Amino acid sequence: MALGTLIVFAVLGLVVAGSAIGMLVSRNAIYAALFLVLNFITVGVLYLILGAPFISFAQVAIYAGSIMVLFVFVIMLLGAEQLPVQEPLRGQRWIGLLAGVLFLLEAGAFFYLRTSAPRWAAEIGFGFESPVVVGRMLIEKYLLPFEITGFLLLIAVVGAIFLARLDTPVKGTGLGRHAQIGERKE
Repeated sequence: MALGTLIVFAVLGLVVAGSAIGMLVSRNAIYAALFLVLNFITVGVLYLILGAPFISFAQVAIYAGSIMVLFVFVIMLLGAEQLPVQEPLRGQRWIGLLAGVLFLLEAGAFFYLRTSAPRWAAEIGFGFESPVVVGRMLIEKYLLPFEITGFLLLIAVVGAIFLARLDTPVKGTGLGRHAQIGERKE
């Protein structure tokens, strides 16, 4: 690997790590979503440099575009722009820190003990970055998980809309919309 490529990877890796940390520590949900967009776009650039233009385009178009519009829509719909100032659960930072350390230890042990490529690496082979191969694998092998994921996303959006509508007061009555189901006042 050339020195220039290594420097570009290091800079992009720092941007990915920095934007992920910024997303986690941001108190404003909109800023956290913007940090996540930066993270997705940077990962897309990494895919492009690695020679996978289709996966790079999918990363940027689907995650940084569509999914983040959905996230921002739900954030704005629920009115969750600001997170509470106090910790909702006592000691959750220490539990999170412990879980992070355990994850790093497990990842280090995995990479240290791994001696050969996994079985699925030989199954994928070359040309995996083409849309034809990705589409074929989604339809032939992973259709059920793909459909279940789409269905869960749909349920999450419908649930968020329903929860947001329950807490919205109807103008002039002081009652929530759940008290006005079936009635229409003009």
